[in-house]
Amino acid sequence: MGATRAAPSASAVGDRISLGAVGSGAPTAAMIVAMGGGEVGRPVDEVRYDARGPVAVVTIDRQHRRNAIDGATAQALVEALERFEADDGASVLLLTGAGVAFCAGADLTAIDTLAPRADGPDGPLGFTRRVPSKPTIAVVDGWAVAGGLELALWCDLRVASPRARFGCFERRWGVPLIDGGTWRLPRTVGLGRALDLILTGRLVDPEEALAIGLVTAVVDDPMSHALELAGQLAAFPQATMRSDRASVYAGWGLPLAEALAVEMRLGLAVVEEGRQGAQRFAAGEGRGGTGVPGSSG
Repeated sequence: MGATRAAPSASAVGDRISLGAVGSGAPTAAMIVAMGGGEVGRPVDEVRYDARGPVAVVTIDRQHRRNAIDGATAQALVEALERFEADDGASVLLLTGAGVAFCAGADLTAIDTLAPRADGPDGPLGFTRRVPSKPTIAVVDGWAVAGGLELALWCDLRVASPRARFGCFERRWGVPLIDGGTWRLPRTVGLGRALDLILTGRLVDPEEALAIGLVTAVVDDPMSHALELAGQLAAFPQATMRSDRASVYAGWGLPLAEALAVEMRLGLAVVEEGRQGAQRFAAGEGRGGTGVPGSSG
């Protein structure tokens, strides 16, 4: 559970084909999508999984559709999440989009491919009904609108560039938010601001996004910033960090007594890691704020 992680093998870096190969057998729909990007004369249409030490970078690359999601792409995202969850060496997932968009939401030209997912356990646009066990960060370097905003909200943290743009643009077409936006947006920016954005469908620039807490940072190179942040998270003792994160999600909305009981139950399950950390501190490690992000110690 420490900071050291083995370097990824060459086959784990920039992986497209085996993205769907959590199991074995014939190529999945997601694998077929990934293979289509390599043909000359055809637009890239894939979800990439790049292992960078303890960080998994998942990239939606459908630039001809502003990274809008169709059924095959949604399934590819699910398989990427399952690969991340199954990899004990992967501690943090970064979700991003290629080109000028993070994600423009559902691909309205292929809406029929998403319809069968509406009642499923994963969510129309991929994994939006799942709660991962490890931290996730959205890296937004462009448009994150409609369902793309919902994908960004699925992540624990959001890092944006100055060209990032957010909004519930589906308001214009009468398309409902069905990938968690009505639950996650109020919990991220507050009820009043969430209703403003949901009802009006207006555009939010990165400065406002930072001011209202929709994003945690606006930087010129959001991927580099997110990789550094992910490295910091991966360096912490993992069991307690994941337990505290799980407590936040499990306890949200519960009465205080029930939420505190959840916190205690989850905390007791990882108390040994905390005891070991306390012993290291007592022995002199970490004095003066050493190892605390933002500290000069």
